[in-house]
Amino acid sequence: MSAAVFCSLALGVFMSAAPVRAFDIKSGVSKESGPFDLFKFGFNAQKSGKTEDAVEAYRYAAEKGHTGSRWALANMYADGDGVVKNDYEAFKIYSEIANQGVEPGSEDTVYFVNALTSLANYYRDGIPGSPVGVDLSQARQLYFQAASTFGFADAQFELAKMLLAGEGGKKNVLQAKKWLNLARKNGHAGAMALFGNVIFQEGQSARGLAFMTAALDKCAPKDCTWIQDLQERAFSLADEKERRTAVALVPQVQQQPE
Repeated sequence: MSAAVFCSLALGVFMSAAPVRAFDIKSGVSKESGPFDLFKFGFNAQKSGKTEDAVEAYRYAAEKGHTGSRWALANMYADGDGVVKNDYEAFKIYSEIANQGVEPGSEDTVYFVNALTSLANYYRDGIPGSPVGVDLSQARQLYFQAASTFGFADAQFELAKMLLAGEGGKKNVLQAKKWLNLARKNGHAGAMALFGNVIFQEGQSARGLAFMTAALDKCAPKDCTWIQDLQERAFSLADEKERRTAVALVPQVQQQPE
């Protein structure tokens, strides 16, 4: 049995076993509604904290072939949002999305690319207690697909980290810098910081420190701690002239020049 058929059957069994609940009659949405209406209902329900209603709506929309609802449902399993956290269930749904492929320019592209990256994350770390073990080569291949074909900044960043560490294949600092440079131009603060750290270690102290400092102004809360650690370590190693030059360069690198 192919992976695509397996995932389709697994998702079908899962959704058919789901408890049947009634939608709010005032919403005008029922299980017979169109997939996009169900998706919108699910999105609004999830946003307002009604996660059980969101799961129900996404399930019905997914049964009708709505890719965005499959993706949203997978995310809820990955996060344990409205359902018991189940990474393997999320993995199966992401796999179904990836196996379907996507038409160029399709509105489903964003879901497809996010599914590829989520699968890469699972292959990189494995899922304990499931058939999904660590497969760094597969993770690197999936990151490469999302990074090269679709220009997805998160995938470019993760691919670069694997290239720097020699995970899933040969170490290649030159290629890593290429992907970090592309990701930072796409607005990825983590890539900007890591790019700065790499060139700092190569001897471009002022410019590298400037990138790390600029990244602190752009970072998401989950990334700011490690970026600050990198920046502070580099700052302590730089001399006074390099620090002054770095401060002067920050506005320039914040514009993400070529």
